[in-house]
Amino acid sequence: MPSARTKKEPNSPTPPSDDPSPKDPSENSKIKRKRQSQSCDACRARKVRCARENPDDPKGSCKHCITLGIPCTYDYQPKKRGPPNLYLRRLQEAAAAAAAAQQQENQNGTEHPQSPSATSQGAASPTQTALTPSSTVSSFLDSSLNQVQSIHSAALPPSRYPIAADGFHSQFPPLSMSVPSSFGNSRMPEMANGLSSRSPPRTEDPQPYGSPSDQFSTYPLHNWSYKQHQALSVLPPTAIPPLSYYYRPHRLEDVAPRDTILLIIALFFDFVYPLTPCVHKPSFMADVHSRREERDPLFFALVMSTVASTLVQVPRSYLPMERHAVRKLAQTCHEASRHISVASYDPPTSMHVVIRYFDCVYHFCEGHDATQHAAFGEAAHIAVTLRMHEESSYEGLDLIECEVRRRTFWLLFGADKSMSILLGRPICLRDEDTTCNFPRELDDEYITPSAYLPQPHGKTAIVSGLNYISRIFALLGEILVRIRVDKRSPPQGQFLTARLEEVQALHSRIVSALGHAPEPLRLKQAHSQSHLPPEYGGAGFRQAAFTEVKDFFDNPNASRANALNPFLVMQANLYVTQQLVRFVIEQYRDELITSLQGSVDERRVAEDREAVASDLLNILHSIPIQSIATNGPSLVHKVRFVASTLLDAVRKAETAPASAARAHAYLWDFLSILSEIERNYLLDDDRDGVGSDTGMPLMAN
Repeated sequence: MPSARTKKEPNSPTPPSDDPSPKDPSENSKIKRKRQSQSCDACRARKVRCARENPDDPKGSCKHCITLGIPCTYDYQPKKRGPPNLYLRRLQEAAAAAAAAQQQENQNGTEHPQSPSATSQGAASPTQTALTPSSTVSSFLDSSLNQVQSIHSAALPPSRYPIAADGFHSQFPPLSMSVPSSFGNSRMPEMANGLSSRSPPRTEDPQPYGSPSDQFSTYPLHNWSYKQHQALSVLPPTAIPPLSYYYRPHRLEDVAPRDTILLIIALFFDFVYPLTPCVHKPSFMADVHSRREERDPLFFALVMSTVASTLVQVPRSYLPMERHAVRKLAQTCHEASRHISVASYDPPTSMHVVIRYFDCVYHFCEGHDATQHAAFGEAAHIAVTLRMHEESSYEGLDLIECEVRRRTFWLLFGADKSMSILLGRPICLRDEDTTCNFPRELDDEYITPSAYLPQPHGKTAIVSGLNYISRIFALLGEILVRIRVDKRSPPQGQFLTARLEEVQALHSRIVSALGHAPEPLRLKQAHSQSHLPPEYGGAGFRQAAFTEVKDFFDNPNASRANALNPFLVMQANLYVTQQLVRFVIEQYRDELITSLQGSVDERRVAEDREAVASDLLNILHSIPIQSIATNGPSLVHKVRFVASTLLDAVRKAETAPASAARAHAYLWDFLSILSEIERNYLLDDDRDGVGSDTGMPLMAN
């Protein structure tokens, strides 16, 4: 057993030495001064003991300088000692004050018995709590801003996607962060639209924020101008946390029960995915089941945006939740995604584009027009930054990433053309700048990172609908470019004749655009195009249609067979969009003929308008109402655009036949049914169901 150390005398002014120390204090002081004599500049820089032969000679050279052959100087001037550091003392005082306040609050709380209402709320049934996410767990924003969370350093397994978050805080020690209680409680209602009003106030010890680079230096934030490598001091109560504070992994359970999230994701793939196939289902679901969101913040944002956009696109009867709970959950998911994705623009990835596209759909369905266009602008410009419009940019990418990028780009391309024609906006993604190929017509299970597997013979891929609608939107882009160029500089003479020939060629192409569509996408018309049966109009038809729409949206036990048929849903989108583009081309063709010949045959124009109305009616009556309703408000905007323009043309035409007026009357009857569909998608009970005139049909383009 080792011998115990000799205990040093507490009042001994000097450490023990090999030399016998004199007992006289004055001699001890002299020895101490000799041991603390100033070192020369070279020894001080090298941090070695300065060994002089004569310590009393201040100008004598030390042995090290003599050996190295350098001058031995004593120019260093010791600095005066500064004031004591009061930082720790302030922290201790603040902690003591907070503890005293908490103790006082606890004492006051024990004096008041629990109210009966609180007891009854705590005894809610398990079913009700499972279906109301906001009543079971704190909202995502509450937990982010009001709870003290520690960030654990753990190495991440490499993901299939080339994301910067794979190295997420793997090199740094744990760092605790918290927000002062006054920020979390007083300012949160302004930032999160009142989502934190349900959380009780809590008092926390104020802690300094770490700098963004200390926490997340593996994820560069190039747009920050302030210094990132200096630790921030204690923030005042009203300080705003840095963007990187939100960029960290989260659990789905922080937002809603996991089973609820999985149910909504299943609804996305059943009803929304056929029109917006911008994720790869097998890899997406594998990442969800492996809880990738707990390792990758950006994937958590993708899941949240997917859930938010799905909640505003599926009929409420499909969700076992009240309307206000659905809207609240959609808002919470969107804001959770936004808090993370806004701090992660660099480096951009295809996941950013998909997130912003889903955000755009969410804002469109919620009627947030300006925010919707801002989200679309971000999605389009990040796509251009990634050069998604150039086929050469796809070299070297794995095949799943290639297909996700192609699908996402063509969805944005179609949304851009919809916005341009229906709202009169400039074209952002022009066809002449695009060299990107259409997506491979393969279902997701036949696409792997390294190979395309053969699609089974006779099985039509879901993505074929996107390819055909993209060809139609490309034709719309061509006619819109010509219309706007000619408006600025009207063609004359032979140029006018050449332009008319180009427009007539576009008309032939749009009429035959779906002639070679696969069998599941071909329309089965109930009546000939030239014949409008009487049952297309009248109170009986309207009443039956309204009953079917109400059953679709309100009855959880109603048949979903037609809504679950992706090809019936895509038929409505394809053929209505085809008639829209055909109508725009015919309108401009008549304008060019008027400019060339000085007049136009009014009867022929009226017959053409009647043909458009009749064809559109036949299309709408040939597709089940559930399949039309699954397309959502986007289809209503297209039909409304054609119907309103057709009605103006009929009113102006003095020689319009009676059949044309009847066709337009029938079309307006059907439009009232579509408006009822649009109203049922609104999640706000206070809104009157009147659609926004500035909304953009983004869902399904």
